[in-house]
Amino acid sequence: MYLQHFGLRELPFSLTPNTQFFLNMASYHKAYNMLMVSLANAEGFIKIVGEVGTGKTMLCRKVLNTLEEDKGNFITAYIPNPVLSPKGLFLAFAEELNLEVAQDVGHHRLLKAITEKLVDYSAHGKQVVLFIDEAHAMPEQTLEALRLLTNIETEEVKLFQVVLFAQPELDISLAKPSLRQLRQRITFSFVIEPLDRDGIERYVVHRLATAGYNGPFLFSKPALDFLFRASDGIPRVVNILCHKALMVAFGRGERAIQVDHVRHAADDTEGVEISGANYVPALIALGGVAGGAALVFYLGQFYL
Repeated sequence: MYLQHFGLRELPFSLTPNTQFFLNMASYHKAYNMLMVSLANAEGFIKIVGEVGTGKTMLCRKVLNTLEEDKGNFITAYIPNPVLSPKGLFLAFAEELNLEVAQDVGHHRLLKAITEKLVDYSAHGKQVVLFIDEAHAMPEQTLEALRLLTNIETEEVKLFQVVLFAQPELDISLAKPSLRQLRQRITFSFVIEPLDRDGIERYVVHRLATAGYNGPFLFSKPALDFLFRASDGIPRVVNILCHKALMVAFGRGERAIQVDHVRHAADDTEGVEISGANYVPALIALGGVAGGAALVFYLGQFYL
């Protein structure tokens, strides 16, 4: 690979949500602070929404790591794949709480075991937080079961909190009348925005530096401009394009990333479309139409 060629210690644009590469930029900073304050105040449901590839899982892992370092106060449960039946969700939650229950346990006994465990944690001053990633994929019945599960509480406090990370499709589901009770339980929500042009530059510089790069600025300004247009500010697409651009430059033996490298990366990536990129074919088509009209006019004059 290109690590030695560019003086890198590790791949800077891997798609793995490595929290060492987390960049506390405006949108993520606000979301992170909102989450930490809400969790500290023991709020109910919290919802984080963002388009595909905007870094929701990275933010989720960052918050999880922060809470796990505070072992004196928080117990965290994490469900990354919530495409589960209501009982499947309860079993997954029980497993995260280190409860040993049989797969064929009855619903009542399962709910009782979860309740007793949560009460025990609360009695010892532990705050339980359930993180659900890809929450937009949850079936409607499971979402409703999750709401009912949060009815477990004492006279003073709720026994656990829920943080939902999801694509905008979750908001469509929550708009259904059948889920209005869950929608009313959501105390705080936040939308993660794509990166702007300056954010793209900071993001690329940060990831390169974190991966060990220590040299002249690797990406030219025009290359970053093109990268912004091609990626629409989506971090996952930025990672893919930057990785491929570095491979193109490495293959040519070049040590700086120019527009041409990023363009080749974009051409090689499905779903990436550059706004205004079709102006050349359009001009050719317009030229053909104009030329045809001129030819018709000329022939008409000739045969008159």
